[in-house]
Amino acid sequence: MENIIEEMDNQSGTKRKCYQKLLNETQQTPKTRQKIIEKIEEQLDKTILTFFTSFKFPVTIEDADAVIIEEVLQNTEFGRGGFALVLNSAGGSGLAAERIINICRAYSKNNFTVIIPNMAKSAATMISFGSDKIFMSATSELGPIDPQIRIPEGDTYKVYSVHNIIRSYEQLFNDAVRSNGRLEPFLQQLDRYDARDIEEFKRAMELSESIAVKNLKKGMMKRYSEKTIKIKIKPFLTPLKTKSHGRPIFIDEAKKCGLTIESIDINSELWCDIWELYIRSNYLMNIDCAKLIESKNDNYYASISIIEK
Repeated sequence: MENIIEEMDNQSGTKRKCYQKLLNETQQTPKTRQKIIEKIEEQLDKTILTFFTSFKFPVTIEDADAVIIEEVLQNTEFGRGGFALVLNSAGGSGLAAERIINICRAYSKNNFTVIIPNMAKSAATMISFGSDKIFMSATSELGPIDPQIRIPEGDTYKVYSVHNIIRSYEQLFNDAVRSNGRLEPFLQQLDRYDARDIEEFKRAMELSESIAVKNLKKGMMKRYSEKTIKIKIKPFLTPLKTKSHGRPIFIDEAKKCGLTIESIDINSELWCDIWELYIRSNYLMNIDCAKLIESKNDNYYASISIIEK
């Protein structure tokens, strides 16, 4: 009788484990993703931290993210292979990106890698610039880092390129100076601009460029002068070549800019694991998750309902 009870307990235990596994799959608990993080760590011999911000909900990279990333890194043991950040984000504050770079480089002892499973745009591209190496596949995307502003229009808002606003203002101003005819049409159009805003926009452009060049000089482009770095990364600094802030810069063009990039074969086991981690994390980002910062031991999840409050 005892043997039968033991067998029934074993069977019951197995069933409970199967049911728990099913719950983990459907509810996307941290353990499901953390197992994949461990697999990637074994393959790269690096400590892995993920940082996702939602493309669906109106959230951006900000200073609070730097605090949470440091909290996780404080409680993380690093091996000889250093540290890799799996980064997927539409961007945000350039100053927050710079703080995140400084934290990641400090804790990794300047052995800092970024892995891009899908898209790291704007300020997320700036974080990538602060690494010693970027891992990308043929489908991974970086993007221009020129600042954007949101201008309210009725119940919604429109996003404008700071670079394009400055350019249109300067073109109008120069056309007015060169004009031999009536100035009223130019003055009417220039009246829509505030010169103080234009100066602020110029400083924002300069800040973005400074953060990018400064951090590339510290890491993967240390052998170049700041002037040379600025020339090399020109496709990232303005939308003149890409034509749009949202247009992707893929691996081949990024390499031509002098970035240190290691290509991951999309058919490799490593990429399959990275892609699975992305799919599972992104699934969460499309439900109610605004931000996700995760290691194999820690999980920080920000609900969109909390942020909206």
